Amino acid sequence: MIAVTGASGFCGGHVARAADAAGARVVGLGRRPGPVGEHRFWDATAGEPDLTGVDVVVHCAAAVGDPSPGSAAEALMHDVNVVGTERLLRAAAGRPVVWVSSASVYDPRLDRSLVAEDHPRAGQLNAYGRTKAAGEELALAAGAVVLRPRAVYGPGDTTLLPRLLSRVRAGTLLLPGPDVRLSLTAVENLAQAALAAAAWPPGAYNIADAQPYQRDAAVRAVLDAHGVRARIRHLPLRLARTAARLAEALAAAEPALSRYAVDQLAHPVVLDLSRARARGWLPRHTLQDHLRGVGPDRRGPVSRGGPPGPAGPSR
Repeated sequence: MIAVTGASGFCGGHVARAADAAGARVVGLGRRPGPVGEHRFWDATAGEPDLTGVDVVVHCAAAVGDPSPGSAAEALMHDVNVVGTERLLRAAAGRPVVWVSSASVYDPRLDRSLVAEDHPRAGQLNAYGRTKAAGEELALAAGAVVLRPRAVYGPGDTTLLPRLLSRVRAGTLLLPGPDVRLSLTAVENLAQAALAAAAWPPGAYNIADAQPYQRDAAVRAVLDAHGVRARIRHLPLRLARTAARLAEALAAAEPALSRYAVDQLAHPVVLDLSRARARGWLPRHTLQDHLRGVGPDRRGPVSRGGPPGPAGPSR
């Protein structure tokens, strides 16, 4: 029996469905039922989950976003991503745990043109990166397998690609800095890795699509697939950073633009997949596969008003 935390969410839902399709008995742990299997209520901020009869745990539940420092959302993020991890690991009591982290833990001040798992984890630009780093530290110390995807997309995504589309203003999409190479992760690739990883040696593993993408070409493909006619223009990086600092200073909750969002789009970030590949994992899904199933009648929310602003990813 496999337990999937956050099974009602985007990543957790895909893991739960993939496990069910593979013939496993699935228990979804969270505040709401997942798409398949048994549901056991668990609030990561309020206690330990019931893992009776469970053999393997895949921990997908997380608080995500880009909250302002000192905000209630930042405190909640720490409670879910760090303290919630402590609660889960106590309940797991030695069971195999696959902990879904993020490439946001990697130090953004260093070159990330090819990032291996030993890249330093420090200097994160927001609470999400800091709390994921702290949570995975607990998981690694407990002997878990930690997966580090980057910019997860796919069917049911309500954040990454919709947020990109929402940044189109007056037929223009501004991207910070020049074109760069970026790793992206199809949610199907992540789900398959999560199921396989229970048998891998403990430690951290990068998870992404087989090949990185040129940022501008990938964005153009997303726009075209959704029937959005827009010019891609480049905002000077210094100006984008200044705008992000100003937005962060003025925001009471989550800023409209952040240094983290600028960093994620303006610098090459390519994950080295050698460690996961050595375990026999092969990422088979691509952005092109996903976009073939997207049409203008299924486009995400696109805002048409206001001045243009640089797009920013959610993760």
